[in-house]
Amino acid sequence: MSGKPSDGPSFELRHLRYFVAVAEERNFGRAAERLGIAQPGLSQQIASLETLVGTRLLDRSKRLFRLTLPGQVFLAEARKALAQADIAFAAVQRAARGETGRVSIGYVASAAYSGVLTQVISGFRDTYPEVELVLIEMEMLRQLDHIVEGTLDFGFVRPPAPVPRGLEAMTVQSERLVALLPAGHRLAQAEEIALRDLAAETFIVPNQTAEVGFHRQTAQACRDAGINPTIRANGRDFMTIASMVTVGLGVALVPRSMECMQLPGIVYRPLASPVTRSDISAVFRRNEAAPAANAFIAHCRTEVRHRERSVTA
Repeated sequence: MSGKPSDGPSFELRHLRYFVAVAEERNFGRAAERLGIAQPGLSQQIASLETLVGTRLLDRSKRLFRLTLPGQVFLAEARKALAQADIAFAAVQRAARGETGRVSIGYVASAAYSGVLTQVISGFRDTYPEVELVLIEMEMLRQLDHIVEGTLDFGFVRPPAPVPRGLEAMTVQSERLVALLPAGHRLAQAEEIALRDLAAETFIVPNQTAEVGFHRQTAQACRDAGINPTIRANGRDFMTIASMVTVGLGVALVPRSMECMQLPGIVYRPLASPVTRSDISAVFRRNEAAPAANAFIAHCRTEVRHRERSVTA
């Protein structure tokens, strides 16, 4: 003998199910019928189980069918083991369906203001209450990097943005841009504003590169209007931009949903045609493997379809 310690009896879950059925039916014939197997095979399996545990579990006298004391102990533990196995199986199935797990979601602040993030999250939680959702406010380009690296599952961003290979961007909402002006601005009372009327203004945009997000969108809107104003990229977030506008350091183009932020010293004014719009996109890995993340992607696609139908209805 090698002296290697034994790993214990090598019985399987089917041995436990067979034994519980025999113990509960108190008859091999009825137990075999309940299990859908032949009686001789069941008798052999129980005999094999007794060999494995090293003791008799059943008293098989002609007049009496009962559990031995070890059999009674084994029955109680077998029931517990089978119940735990059923729990484990159900948990695996829920995880495979995406009903449990963890999804990490990045977002830019303007996506939260828009309401779309709240709607998507609340709808998902109603359907998948056991999935843990982790929300992280994060700058757009950092979100894309983290999604590529696998440290973030999902991102809500404001295009335009350079979507890396292997990721997919899906538009979940589109809204008009409006002008954000100081309350004392000469156009503060206008019903609507043409961008060319702001040609002499300084436009304040988020602190990001000129090729992405509101910086690029503001510059493109101004070019489309035939103006070339000064653009200052030093707004850390919407509150910073609003504060700079309040003290007269410039104006800004912001999504219409920002109008929910009614702050002293600023006004929002609609832009005249052509209408400039800003999208919110959900970004995720194209070949996502995690079931919970895939469930969230599917939920977002459903939300988009519902929105499209409501717009065309």
